[in-house]
Formats: sequence, C-alpha cells, structure tokens
Amino acid sequence: MAVGEASVTIKKVKKVVGHGHHGGAWKVAYADFVTAMMAFFLLMWLINTTSPEQKRGIADYFAPASVSETTSGSGGILGGTALGDDGAQGAGSMSVIENLAPESPDVSKEGQSDTTSLASASEDALRDALAKREEASFNSAAQSLRQAMQSMPELAELSKQLMIDQTPEGLRIQLVDQEGRSMFETGSAKPNPRAQLLLQAVAKIVNQLPNRVTISGHTSIGANGRTSEGDWALSAARANASRQIMQATGVDPDRVYQVSGKANSDPIYPDDPQLAGNRRIAIVLLREAPVLPPDRGI
Repeated sequence: MAVGEASVTIKKVKKVVGHGHHGGAWKVAYADFVTAMMAFFLLMWLINTTSPEQKRGIADYFAPASVSETTSGSGGILGGTALGDDGAQGAGSMSVIENLAPESPDVSKEGQSDTTSLASASEDALRDALAKREEASFNSAAQSLRQAMQSMPELAELSKQLMIDQTPEGLRIQLVDQEGRSMFETGSAKPNPRAQLLLQAVAKIVNQLPNRVTISGHTSIGANGRTSEGDWALSAARANASRQIMQATGVDPDRVYQVSGKANSDPIYPDDPQLAGNRRIAIVLLREAPVLPPDRGI
C-alpha cells in the first residue's frame, strides 16, 4: 500500500436465521381461541339445562316476527321461569305458582292451639310464683321461730328440743323429747309446762301464715321392743292436747286439717326406735295448691 493512502476497514455482519423475535400476535390469537371455546361450552350447557319451553322462548326472541305482548317476565326469553338452584333445570311456571301459594294453614286449629299454650303457660307461671312466695313465707316463719327461741330466756334452753325443716308436705316443726327432758309425763297425754311454752311459741308463728295445719303424735318402742296397744291412743291424745293449747293461743280451729296418733310407726331414728327423740309432736304447715279460676282447673 502506497504511502499516504487511507486504510480500508471491512466489517462482516453475521445474520441469525430461524430464531428471531416474532412479536406478541400469537397471544391475541390464543386469547380469541380460549374465548370462543368458553362461549361454545357455555352454549352447550345452556342447551342442556333449558327446557323445550325455554328453547322456544329463545327462538321466538330472535325471530323478527316475534313480538312480546307483555312487559312482564312471562313474555321474556325464559317465559317467566328461571334456572333452578346449582344450575339444575327449573321446574317451570307451575313450580313458581306452588312456591308463591303454599297450602294455607288451618287458622281455627292454630288459634286454638295458641290459646291453649298461652293458658297453660300462664297457669304454670302462676303456680311457680305462688310456690316461690310460699317458700319465702316458710323460710321467714322458721327464722322468726328460731329468733323467738333465742330472744326469750324461758325458751332458749328448750331450743334443742325444737326441730324445723321443710318436707314435700310443707314446713314441719317438731317438739322432741330429750333424755331426762320429756314433754309429757310417762303414760300421760297432758303436756308439761315446758311443752306448753313450746306449743305457745309455735302457735304464734303459725298464726302468721294462712296454711292449714296437721298435728301428729309419736311414741317410741318400749323396752320389750314391741308396740303397745295403748301407744296409738296415747299418741293421738297427745296430738289432740297440743291442738287444744295451740287453739287457745289463737290458732283458728278451721285451719286444723288433721290430728292423728302414729304411735311408733314413724321414728326419727329408725336405727334406735327406743331413743327418747322418737317421742315427739309434729306440726306441719301444709303446702297449699294455688286457687285458680274454674276454667283453669286441671
């Protein structure tokens, strides 16, 4: 190469054939294909789930001569019906009518049943309220009797001979013998001064409540372990003598419901029927059934 001539540079460009970038046109085509397939399967599902009546409605909708005479749903595509739950076939217009017009209930029987239920509920509520009030009255009477025993010196020493509890029959107040401290002389039906004080204190508490009263006398088994024939008459006579003292203290005779002698048939201590505590006078304020109108009776 001659001096002063410019150098010549030759540049070769390598072309890659078959692996070039083609753009995103294929994505658009694929999306159109998927959309078309989804529309196709949706059409197949609609054809399979629609009834012949609905199909005729769809066909009439696309027919140029088909004009709906009404603006209600019955003149629309599905003829007033709808697809059922979970894509199942609808039952048609007859099902819609049945759902909208169920069988009417027997108003007379339903009203009678409601009235009976209300009456029963009212009666039960009344009984519950009266039972709670009676329970509170019994508790108050027992508390008053205990306080009277503690506040009066002549009764304080007799408190151990008084037993108060509640039974299914009512509030029971028992005047029991203790060893060496009997309320009646042996074989006698007349209460001693100690028993008279107790009976008078009980009568004052009984007067605070309107409940009826039962009085029963009890004896213990004799030393021979056998029931004496005279125990029945003796226990009844002691119960009757207790009634007389209570009535003299102010208890209304009409409130005395029963006076009985039970001898030794109902001991407090069945394991030791000869024990002095089995000899007693039991006074029970009876639980009273609530007074209801005649139409509420059972």
